[in-house]
Amino acid sequence: MKGVIALAALALLAGCSNLNMFDSKATPQDKWTTWTCDSQAQVVWRFTDASHSQVDVRLGGSDQVYRLKQEPAASGVLYSNAQLAFHTKGEEGLIYWVATDDLIGRGCKAP
Repeated sequence: MKGVIALAALALLAGCSNLNMFDSKATPQDKWTTWTCDSQAQVVWRFTDASHSQVDVRLGGSDQVYRLKQEPAASGVLYSNAQLAFHTKGEEGLIYWVATDDLIGRGCKAP
């Protein structure tokens, strides 16, 4: 009887390990945030790490993900790479193409 209980306990623990209940990788950083800009452009983004030094950004319904790193900024927080820049201040931001300096949208915020 003790063997059956021990076996059942091991099976239960094995099942719980597959749920990622204790996995530190399953964090709020996995949650995407959607903002809409004044141009009606949609910016979908998330932090990639707990230090908020990088973000992943998708534009509109695209599956293409841009990984942007935090850069120095006079105010707010600027994330960019060679293609795209995303500048946030408080609960809103703007996004633009770096090479051409073309604005995608400003006043981007949660709907």
